[in-house]
Amino acid sequence: MAYKGYLIDLDGTIYKGNERIPAGEQFIADLQERQIPYMLVTNNTTRTPEMVQDMLATKFNVKTPLETIYTATLATVDYMNDMKRGKTAYVIGEKGLKTAIEAAGYVHEEENPAYVVVGLDTQVTYDQLAVATLAIQKGAFFIGTNPDLNIPTERGLMPGAGSLLALLEAATRVSPIIIGKPEAVIMNKALDRLGVKREEAIMVGDNYLTDITAGIKNDIDTLLVLTGFTKKEELPSLPIQPTHVLDSLADWSFDHL
Repeated sequence: MAYKGYLIDLDGTIYKGNERIPAGEQFIADLQERQIPYMLVTNNTTRTPEMVQDMLATKFNVKTPLETIYTATLATVDYMNDMKRGKTAYVIGEKGLKTAIEAAGYVHEEENPAYVVVGLDTQVTYDQLAVATLAIQKGAFFIGTNPDLNIPTERGLMPGAGSLLALLEAATRVSPIIIGKPEAVIMNKALDRLGVKREEAIMVGDNYLTDITAGIKNDIDTLLVLTGFTKKEELPSLPIQPTHVLDSLADWSFDHL
């Protein structure tokens, strides 16, 4: 018996920054050829699903249906809709996050928003962080799209959304609700979309702190590929070992369980 569904990280797994990972590209093609359901589950909130789809096709030789892309942005909007606290929000983030929240009917508010939502924003200013700090202190519900302290790029490990969250948490003494990997919100909703039971699924990724921990915390088998964030020399010190570890996705057997 093989895995019936795959939850797959993108950056560091299927590509790395602007660099291709040919084995990752082939991995998606193999899933498609075998007609195995998969969901590309990414903590990246800077792009819309349409932008992710286009980027994969034009830069990385991966042509995938839009419904296979589930971002922390989509999970954040789903969570906000479930919460029903109000339709105002102050958002720190890039186009992918802001457009999705706006499209879901949330109105920009700085003084007393129902939510402060924080994702990666490479152009963030001190004033934006100050507005968010004051709103959280006044009682706005503090949401972090994902906890990634760093993002792997061709330049090295750059600051991620988690770094911004750490700053705001220090300034407000309020811990955010985290939507993205490794938390349950995004994983449960991704499994629902995939239509596969968690015991029949596997989480594939390069980052032990997010991808692999997401599987471990949510009772899903894991495959750590050593093409991105987590390095081979770190393996002996990991608190719980991944179900599978590979140097390259080219070494994976789809009949493996």
